[in-house]
Amino acid sequence: MTHTFNALGQPVGRPLPDWRPPPAPSREPMEGRTCRLEALSVTQHAAGLFAANRLEPTARHWTYLSYGPFGTLEEYSAWVASVASGDDPLFYAVLDRETGQAVGVVSYLRIQPAAGCIEVGHIHYSPRLQRTVAATETMYLMMERAFALGYRRYEWKCDALNAPSRVAAQRLGFSFEGLFRQATVVRGRNRDTAWYAITDTDWPALREAYQPWLDPANFDTGGQQRTRLSELTAPFVHQRG
Repeated sequence: MTHTFNALGQPVGRPLPDWRPPPAPSREPMEGRTCRLEALSVTQHAAGLFAANRLEPTARHWTYLSYGPFGTLEEYSAWVASVASGDDPLFYAVLDRETGQAVGVVSYLRIQPAAGCIEVGHIHYSPRLQRTVAATETMYLMMERAFALGYRRYEWKCDALNAPSRVAAQRLGFSFEGLFRQATVVRGRNRDTAWYAITDTDWPALREAYQPWLDPANFDTGGQQRTRLSELTAPFVHQRG
């Protein structure tokens, strides 16, 4: 039951007697088996990220972001410098544990401790990170920290026309919550926004679903997964869209 009744017989939200607003996330690194997340830095990460991003010559992975692509290292470094010191969004570089190279960027944003709500976004994976175990483990580490801090709601929002992002959200266990029509304007174009979320009541079961997928035993000698993550998370996705 998601509600109770007040003295007037009106339905009201369930009480949260033990609720305390969580702290804002820190810049402390997040350590995984295949990746390490650390606070984004111009000096430590910009050159490596720029080189990794250049491996995608069509720049198609910038289409649904409001910035990029960047033609020179100087331009990219300037963008990194403009966001690296901010607290919201709070950016991290994703490092490949095997090579030590920076291969992607992620962030927390719209951080609302008073509501217990936090969003993941500004996800930009270079070809060196796409479709790897580290790509998924990055998302797991971000969720793990948010819920460990005490957040109640973890959001994913994307352009409604960004089909790969919508598929990724559902694979990761996010539930579809609706379409916000004409939500904003990006690059001079209309953007309808698709909303997805995982709540703290969803997370324990989803966390358990991630464990067997991330286990090295789930991958054969060629690195191919034996069980798909989508099969493990599907029972806990409340709505698809």
